[in-house]
Parts: sequence; structure tokens; C-alpha cells
Amino acid sequence: MTNEEYQQAIEWLFVQAPNYQLEGKKAYKPGLDNIVKLCEFFGNPQDKIKTVHIGGTNGKGSTSNLLASVMQEAGYRTGLYNSPHLIDFTERIKINGENCSKEFVCGFIQKLKTLPTDIRPSFFEFTTVMAFEYFHHNNVDLAIIEVGLGGRLDSTNIIQPLVSAVTNVALDHQNILGDTLEEIAAEKAGIIKSKTPIICGDDDLTVHSIMRARALEKNAPFIDATAIETTLTSDLTGNYQKKNIKVAVALVEELRKVGYSIAPQHIASGMLNVYRNTGFIGRWFKFSEDPLTICDTAHNQAGLTEVFEQLNSMDCRKHIVLGFVNDKKIDEVLKILPPNSSYYFVKPNIERGRNPSEYRNLLENAKINYKIYQNLQDGYVAALQNVSDGEMIFIGGSNFIVGEFLEKNLEK
Repeated sequence: MTNEEYQQAIEWLFVQAPNYQLEGKKAYKPGLDNIVKLCEFFGNPQDKIKTVHIGGTNGKGSTSNLLASVMQEAGYRTGLYNSPHLIDFTERIKINGENCSKEFVCGFIQKLKTLPTDIRPSFFEFTTVMAFEYFHHNNVDLAIIEVGLGGRLDSTNIIQPLVSAVTNVALDHQNILGDTLEEIAAEKAGIIKSKTPIICGDDDLTVHSIMRARALEKNAPFIDATAIETTLTSDLTGNYQKKNIKVAVALVEELRKVGYSIAPQHIASGMLNVYRNTGFIGRWFKFSEDPLTICDTAHNQAGLTEVFEQLNSMDCRKHIVLGFVNDKKIDEVLKILPPNSSYYFVKPNIERGRNPSEYRNLLENAKINYKIYQNLQDGYVAALQNVSDGEMIFIGGSNFIVGEFLEKNLEK
């Protein structure tokens, strides 16, 4: 198989199926009818693998990679399903840190072309069943499945996991999940299954009460990860990872209860070697030392608040390159921007990307030092030209900004 054949197959998939990541709400297909039909067509591979299910507004990608790294250190063949990808589609589906093979992707897409006409899945549904089939085909000991969007109606919610977790709940995707914290928490609590342990990593009392009520209704053991005390550290160095580490520790303990042999040294080593074991990047990722350049995929107010707080703790001037998609409440983000910074606003190179010129009036009212650039690379080059010794660059605002930046600038 040539790289050209692989690219043609991926392009077919992107064109064929509506893709929420690129197109937004109009591509979103809530409900499990499609995924049920799709999985049945492939012989229900999700029922032939052992799984862990991880949802939440922020932190579910980090937590799933922390857990995967620990399981690999313990000697288990570990599948990992994350979204979206940053650089290449195959990042979404990994086994022991190795991306899904391009040959498998091409072969599976050929099978998708034979689907009955009454099954018209979304892009995410396609990739979800592809992950299930890949993990089954490769006999994983455990598959860690990250929720795509929400929980109750997410296509990953077809699985019957050994344990589930909700890392946290915050306002995001309100146009789909609901306008209030209570509504969004209820959607995320929809992954709680009968008699299946649920771990909650959020200390908000409202979120807790909703999660506990759902757990009680489902007769599911409820574990409060925020009560865990641990001194474990990770090579994922964002301050917010302390909360994710607690959820990962709770997940490990539940997996031990069902027979997985995971020693303390596996946990410690797994936490410290996530990048080496899983290839996970984009979360407080140090791109360079000179100038110090950090990128982070935080893209909603809750996530950006954590990231900006860490930036504020660094005693230097910042050059901050930001780009947003069009469903983000930019006025809320502008209220929490770090002071003593220069800003470079750019447009993500996707259909959902918002042109900064559209919110120029908000930028003017924010009274910040800023310029607008029509693309990410122009903004980054300008930041490079302006940064002085002892200053730093930050790049973020969207998964797509970080992915585009790494694709263009990371050494292959």
C-alpha cells in the first residue's frame, strides 16, 4: 500500500461522512441507532474486548493516556482510542503507543464502502467501530475508550466497560449538550452502567450530586477521585494533571479488583513515561527551550483558566498565539487572558475556524496588545520575531491550532 492510497482512503472518509470536528453541529448525529447497526454489521467487536470508558469536559485525553501508560508498564497489551487527532488520523487508534496501521485503515475503509444504504454513519461513528475492530483483531488485554462528545448519546456509549470515569464537567458545547452545568453533567453521567464502578474527578457539589444520583439509580459503585491523596508525578507537566492523576489512580485500583496485576512501580513509572509509552503530546507540551515555547489544546473557559493560571505563575513576558472555532464564547475567554502579554490572533485552518476579524470589537474592548493574522504560521513567525531573551511563546485556543502548529513545525 502506498502513502497516496492511504491519503485517498482518508480523503474518501472525510468527504463521505459528516465530521463534527470540522463542520460542527450540522455534522453531529446524536443517538446510538447508527452505531448499533454499524457494530452489528461488523459482528459487534466491542463485545469481544475488555474496556474502560472515560468521559468529561476536560482531561479525558490525558487521563486515558496516563492509564494506558500504566497498563503498558504492567505488561498489558493496551488499546487506546482518543479524538481528535493532532497530525495524522492513525493517532486516534493506538496499541501500546503504536498508531493504527495504515494498511488496516485502508482495508477497513474499503469494507465501509459495502455498508447497506440504511446505515449512514458519521465520521466519528466510522472511526469508533474501526477502533473496536482493530482492538479485537489485535487481541488487546484492555481497550481504553475516550468519549467523543457528551456521553449519553455518544457512539462510544455502546460498550459495557469494566469501569467508567468522568474527569470533570464544565460549560462547553452548550449548543449540543445544554446551557447549564446540570444539563451537561446529566449528559456525561449517561455513561454510567448498571453495577459498573464510576469514578468522579470533579469536586463541584452539583456535579457530584448528579453523578451520585445516577450511580445510585444504576446500582453502580461511586468512587470520589478528589478524595485520593497521592504524591505521584508525571511527565505531563501541566498543573491540571494533578487532578487527572487522581482519576487514573482510581481507575487502576478498580482494574486491580477485577484481576489486573498492577504493582506500585508500574504506576509510578507509567505516570512518568506517558510521552514515551503512548506518544501523547499537545498538553502543556514544551515545543522548544529557546525560545521557551509551550502549546496546549485547552479550548474552553474552564481548561483555558487552568492553563492561563500556570502561565501567570511564570515570571516573564508572554507572546500568546490564539485561534478559536466558531462555537466558542470568545468574550468569556478574553476576560481571563494573562496580563503583560502580546497577543497574536489567528484563524484555524478548518471550516469551523473563526476569523479574528469577526471579533475585532471584542479585542478592542479587552484593551490588550494584539494583532490579527489570517493564518497560524504568520502569527507564529511574528511571535518568533518579537520574542526577546527571557520571554516565551504560547500557542493554543483549539485542538486544531495545536495540531496545525505541530504538523508544520515539529521535526518529522
